[in-house]
Amino acid sequence: MKTWRKPVWAVALVAAGSMLAACGTSGGAATTTSSPGAGQEAVTLTWWHNSNSDPGKSYYEKVAADYQTAHPGVTITIEAMAHQDMLTKLNNAWQSGTGAPDVYMERGGGELAAHVAAGLTKDITDGAADTIGTIKAYTPGFSVEDRVYALPFSMGIVGIWYNKSLFEKAGITELPTTIDQLLAASDKLKAAGIQPIALGARDLWPAAHWWYYLALRQCSQDVLVTSLADKVFTDPCFVAAGDTLKKIVAAEPFNKGFLNTPAQEGAASASGLLANGKAAMELMGHWEPGVMQGLTEDKKGLGDDTGWFPFPAVEGGAGDPKAAIGGGDAWACSKDAPDACVDFISYLLSDEVQQGFAKNDMGLPTNPAASGSVSDPVLSDLLKTRDAAPFVQLYFDTALGENISGAMNPAIVNIFAGKGTSQQVVDAMTKAAANE
Repeated sequence: MKTWRKPVWAVALVAAGSMLAACGTSGGAATTTSSPGAGQEAVTLTWWHNSNSDPGKSYYEKVAADYQTAHPGVTITIEAMAHQDMLTKLNNAWQSGTGAPDVYMERGGGELAAHVAAGLTKDITDGAADTIGTIKAYTPGFSVEDRVYALPFSMGIVGIWYNKSLFEKAGITELPTTIDQLLAASDKLKAAGIQPIALGARDLWPAAHWWYYLALRQCSQDVLVTSLADKVFTDPCFVAAGDTLKKIVAAEPFNKGFLNTPAQEGAASASGLLANGKAAMELMGHWEPGVMQGLTEDKKGLGDDTGWFPFPAVEGGAGDPKAAIGGGDAWACSKDAPDACVDFISYLLSDEVQQGFAKNDMGLPTNPAASGSVSDPVLSDLLKTRDAAPFVQLYFDTALGENISGAMNPAIVNIFAGKGTSQQVVDAMTKAAANE
């Protein structure tokens, strides 16, 4: 009998932009309706999401139709958009005070806290109590002062994607489990004429993820959680993370021109280099296979050459080497949404809906009943790693919010550029925190 083990997800989670960038580019709106039952008042829910291409787009239309069949009187108006378009439209609606959807996507951490403080998001702690109990391992990052405001439906972790054929060509027979082994593998790849690691530092967050992971490996869980929650970064482990990053950068494992390389836009992006066999590895989230499919002529990405392994351990670090950096998306209700909204987003986390979500490879489900429904074998292995992790820390930029991440990420990239120091990253974060 399979045992599902829940990881501990950190309350302080931030760069949700990484997951969002993986979405498609075609959009559309759909409206499904049902007739009110006797004595029932008609209710209309507006639902915005970023599954704007099939199979996700069609699947969500079916989910809405099924819900309405079981709930006469409910009308659900769906709008599927590219992720950045959705964010822009949502922010504009909130700023104007009109047009916000009833059901929308939240990413947790500091962003959610700001929405709650502004009175934009409904408290669903009591209304969705049963669902919260099912996915309670993941709700801390979507809570404010012990009240839950969103239901996470997909939670992934970041790791290193690699090209199996290029590893074989370079004579790499064992996957790296330490930073030293990673750099040794990089040397073998360079000797074989292969760019070892693709990095899209132009977009900042892909480079920042390296520092996030190194801080996770250098800092103990208690220190990291407390530091991010209190926004105090005096522990020496944060400087140690920068020092380890400098060691990695000095080994020159990254693609030529990585500072000006975009993350996921076109075949020359970091993900495009990996997808097209121009680089052997990339540190990226669980959405990477889908992104790579859109960056190759045959729309298959790496196909059977797709491989994945966890971020390596740091010798002497106080962090658990099995801990992970991750994050995801959650369904939330706007503050003034009707009560039917809470029932609907609970339905979106039901066994049946999450199993379909997983079968369509739309993400990594949080409902344990759907864990066995992920069809892609690599994603299935990633899911097992996620569920076995003793601790999963939300992206630092999402956890800390825009002010601190806006100072932190550029300071991290300065280390990659050879213009910054480990202490300057900590100083930038501290100064930004003091100005909040």
